[in-house]
Amino acid sequence: MHGFAGFALRRTLGAVVTLLAISVIVYVVFYAAPGDVAQITCGPRCSPAQVHQVAEQLRLDDPLYVRYLHFLQGVVAGHDYSTGTSVEHCSAPCLGLSYQSDQQVTQLILAKLPVTGSLALGAMVLWLLLGVGTGVLAAWRRGRLDERILTGITLAGWATPVFVIGLLLMVLICGQLQLLPFPQYVPFTEDPEQWAWNLLLPWLSLALIEAAKYARLTRSAMLETLAEDHVRTFRAYGVGERAIVGRHALRGAVGPLIALNANDLGSLFGGAVLTESLFGLPGIGRELVHAVNVVDLPVVVGMVVLTGFFVVLANAVADLLYAVADRRTVLS
Repeated sequence: MHGFAGFALRRTLGAVVTLLAISVIVYVVFYAAPGDVAQITCGPRCSPAQVHQVAEQLRLDDPLYVRYLHFLQGVVAGHDYSTGTSVEHCSAPCLGLSYQSDQQVTQLILAKLPVTGSLALGAMVLWLLLGVGTGVLAAWRRGRLDERILTGITLAGWATPVFVIGLLLMVLICGQLQLLPFPQYVPFTEDPEQWAWNLLLPWLSLALIEAAKYARLTRSAMLETLAEDHVRTFRAYGVGERAIVGRHALRGAVGPLIALNANDLGSLFGGAVLTESLFGLPGIGRELVHAVNVVDLPVVVGMVVLTGFFVVLANAVADLLYAVADRRTVLS
């Protein structure tokens, strides 16, 4: 346990340092850009008084590093914002206030997170089932006609954009066959059945794209394992091919699959922009598109930092799971 505890501590410290680096880069990129940040943030129709108020709230007269430390202080300890007539407290982690809605960015994200989380977790289950299952079958049937057909299908799926598959599924399943309703988000707490029924099409659209990557990765990792000496030894002792594939070859693909799934899931939690926009789901990705269109910098910065947080968190958890699956990782 001492070795694993040290490994977990190193990964945790590395995740914290990475998050700090992401926050610095994002803040500098958006707030050190050329142009009048106060005018851009407030919008073209703002009066000079409104622009001045935004400049005061953003502390644009302070050096950039002071403003970043002020932003970091809000994330760690919260911050008080003046709304003109009163003072509003933004509890930690405070990512600022939206200048379009005067809503706290953290609250805005929390309101959209259940939609994006539902989309990400449901799609993950489907792409793991489809991708890993297809990869195992392709490795098992290597060199045969069905393996070539599966390889061609995964290549086609990998090359097709998600909005193309999403549009085709909507036209075919919702329009012509009328097997599913056009997606409309229903909270899980209100009606679990309608929640799943309305998200099935977005889940399929994402899963069919992502499953292609998992199928190819599983197939290549398993074929590499099947070519090793210990597998030939198992065959020589009469171990069945099904047992070799299921118990030994698939184990060699676990590590790469965990790492890939962590990246994909973390990115989706940060916002599935195309999928949410295509299906009209009110999630983080759709809100990010709106914030970019209206140049709502606090919301953009907050959501980009959030995306980085989810990716780093998912990878840290993946490293710990990989260490549990393969104890040699702890010593590396």
